[in-house]
This record gives sequence, structure tokens and C-alpha cells, in this order.
Amino acid sequence: MTMTTEARYLQPGWFTQHVFNRAVRRLTRWGISVQGSRELRVRGRSSGQWRTTPVNLLRIDAVEYLVSPRGNTQWVRNLRAAGGHGELRLGRTVTPFTAVELSEEDKLPVLRHYLAKWAWEVGAFFEGIDKNSTDTELAAVAAGFPAFLIGPG
Repeated sequence: MTMTTEARYLQPGWFTQHVFNRAVRRLTRWGISVQGSRELRVRGRSSGQWRTTPVNLLRIDAVEYLVSPRGNTQWVRNLRAAGGHGELRLGRTVTPFTAVELSEEDKLPVLRHYLAKWAWEVGAFFEGIDKNSTDTELAAVAAGFPAFLIGPG
């Protein structure tokens, strides 16, 4: 089954929105990274106001990526509308960046690394796919997981 990027969006539940994300956001603002967590700041596509959400910043051989395990989320839509421009915050350090969305083929190794690092947190969103899944299995669902290469802003 092939998913489209536009069709897949898993809205966070009450606990995630009101407890987990707030706790991670607070720790990140204090400068404490939970396994690579950052606060993503991106302009809203309608309001133009800064919108924030905690994200997992994945680093592979000094190259950084953002992956959306919940699919076509608000932050993904806003990042696309903002031309890939945003900021990542850890404590008082705010780093501007420009993101480039990865092709389906290019994101396969990124998804595999992401699952290897954060399956304990996001594995349920991948519906039976894990770090040991074949390239064919990953490719079948890759469209439902937007991924971005992060570069200097």
C-alpha cells in the first residue's frame, strides 16, 4: 500500500499535546536536549506568526535532518509554505536553517536511521515498519513521512 504525503496525518492525542510535548519543549528551552530534541520555530502559513513544536533533530555523519513521523503535520505545511526557512532552538541558542525536502528514494536511509534512534518514541506511527524493514517495505510507506535535509539559514 502506497501512502501519499498529503493524505497521511496523525493528529497528536491529548497526552502528547498537553503533557509530553510541553515537557519536552520546556526541557529544550532550558537547554536540555532529550536525545536530540529541539524546538522548531517556523512562520505560520496563514498568520505569519512564529509557531513552535518539539522535534527530533537527526544527525547522520554531521548532516542534519528533520522527519515528521505523524505525516503532513502543521509544522510540515508551514515549513513548505515558508520556503524551507525556520529556526531550531536549544536553550538560548537559536539556529536559523533552510530545509530541503528529500525525495522518496533519498529518504529511505534517513527513515531507517530515524527508526533506529527513536522507535521507542515514534515506532507506533510507522505501522509495522522498523529499522530492519526492507527497502521495498520502507519505500511503500515513505511518501507518508516527510523528511528534510537541514542546512545553514
